[in-house]
Amino acid sequence: MHTSQLKNLSLFAMATLTACLVSFCIPSSSAVAQSPETLTPEQREIQKQLERLGSSSDEDRRDAVMRLGAMHSPGASRAAGRALTDASSMVRAVAAKAVLSLPPAESVPLILPLLQDRDEFARREALYALGLTRSRNATSAVVDRLLNDKEDGVRSAAAVALGDIADETSVVTLSTVLTGQAQRKGKSERNEFVLRASATALGRIRSPAGVPALVTALRNEKLSDDVRREAAAALGMIGDPTAIDALTQAKNSSDPYLSRIAFESLKKISR
Repeated sequence: MHTSQLKNLSLFAMATLTACLVSFCIPSSSAVAQSPETLTPEQREIQKQLERLGSSSDEDRRDAVMRLGAMHSPGASRAAGRALTDASSMVRAVAAKAVLSLPPAESVPLILPLLQDRDEFARREALYALGLTRSRNATSAVVDRLLNDKEDGVRSAAAVALGDIADETSVVTLSTVLTGQAQRKGKSERNEFVLRASATALGRIRSPAGVPALVTALRNEKLSDDVRREAAAALGMIGDPTAIDALTQAKNSSDPYLSRIAFESLKKISR
């Protein structure tokens, strides 16, 4: 072999050896990303709370989920999503709102299974959380809880959530609940809180389609004063002139609170 060829081969070997040494001494970008020293403060906090989710204490796990939710970041909400199947109903309930920093397309599918939770508190908190997403993809499942849940508190939460979502397709269901046409085990809805929440939800949705049910409730003296007041206020929120006669009559009510609310609602309609 010529001297020049040997020299070239030696240079090639040196270059190869140097490249190998560099590859071992300088970590890859993925290795740097995984190094604790390179984590952002937010990532370190998420990691810390994730470790606490493995605690045997319900209180510790609940606090970890609350801290993740308070960070108001998608990454923290994704971490909190692991607690939606926690053994403790208290932790599951807190997790329902802790995932709300995710876009609705992600958070709604995570929360929906909680509507079938065995615990009333978890179902209720899940409904409030779904309302806060404002996602119409949750409407049908929330309507089902309004009509079929056995607990008054859960049905009230469902009505509140429908008002938050403001999907006009729920107006028919809310109207039938308010007017007693929706039957539960052969009986119409009698719980005052469910009726009040349904009236308020119709007002928040602001659909003229809800006016007939609200007028019927306003004129029904068998209903509690609080339900009729909510109906009067909701009519003012919708602002439909067809409610003027019923509100004028309510303005002369012996109940001073109902009279005042009806008067304010009439002012809104006449603007």
